[in-house]
Amino acid sequence: MTSLPLSDALSAVQRTTPLVHCITNFVAMNSTANCLLAVGASPAMLHSTEEVAEFTRLAGALSINIGTPSPHWAEGMQLAAKTANERNTPWVLDPVAVGATYYRQTLSQTLLAFKPSVIRGNTSEIMTLSGLTHAGRGVDATASTDEAREAAINLAKQQRCIVAMTGVQDFITDGTQHWRLNGGHALMPRVTTLGCALSATVAAFVAASPGAPLNATLAALTSFAIAGSRAGQQAAGPGSFQVALLDALYQLTPTDVRQFTGLEEG
Repeated sequence: MTSLPLSDALSAVQRTTPLVHCITNFVAMNSTANCLLAVGASPAMLHSTEEVAEFTRLAGALSINIGTPSPHWAEGMQLAAKTANERNTPWVLDPVAVGATYYRQTLSQTLLAFKPSVIRGNTSEIMTLSGLTHAGRGVDATASTDEAREAAINLAKQQRCIVAMTGVQDFITDGTQHWRLNGGHALMPRVTTLGCALSATVAAFVAASPGAPLNATLAALTSFAIAGSRAGQQAAGPGSFQVALLDALYQLTPTDVRQFTGLEEG
C-alpha cells in the first residue's frame, strides 16, 4: 500500500508533539489550536512579518490558510512559505475561497511558487488552483469529487505535491497514487473552520512523519473521518458536535486508524 502504516503516523504525532506554525484566519484560530492539541500536536499562531521567518525555522511544519487575507498577512504568508521552502520544512496550503476574488488567486499563485508539501481544499478550490474555470460560492464547494478528480491529479503533478480534496468523499493523490476516503458525518459542514483545522492537522502529521507526506496526509484525514463519525453518533447538533469531535480526536488510538475500512485505492 504505502511505505508507512497509517497507524504509525498517528503514533508519531502523539509521541513527538510536533510544533505547527499556523498562519490562519481570525475565525479559525481557536478551533484549529484546539484540534491540534486534541490530536497531540503543539499549535502556534503567528502572522507578523517581523517574526514569521524566524519562527518557521523553529517549527516542525507550517500551515497557511488564506481565509482572511490582508496585505500585511499576505506578506507574512509569503515570508513563511519562502523560509519553509528554503529549509525543506513541510508546509500545507489551504486556499480558502481562492476562486472568489482576483486577490486570493494572485496570492495563491505566489504561494504555490514556494512548493507546498500538501494542498488541502474543497473541490471548487482545487479546480481553481489547477487552472480550470469553476465558479465556487465563497468557501463552499459546488462541484462533486468525480468532477474535480482530474483537476486534483493535474495539480498534484504540476506542483509535485500531495493534493487532499475534501468533501462528502475525500480524494487524495500524489499525481500517481490515488485514494478515496469515506467517513466523517453530515454535521461536519455545519461547524465553521473544521476544514481549516484539518489542514493544520495534516501539517502536524507531515511534520511527525518525515519523508512520508502521502501516508501522513492519509492518516490525518482518516483520523478526522473516524473522529467525525464518532462525534456524530452522540451529538444533538452542531454545538455539541464540535465538543464531541475534540473529545474523539483526543481519544483516538493507532488501533482505531489501523481498523478503519473507509479508505480505498482509486
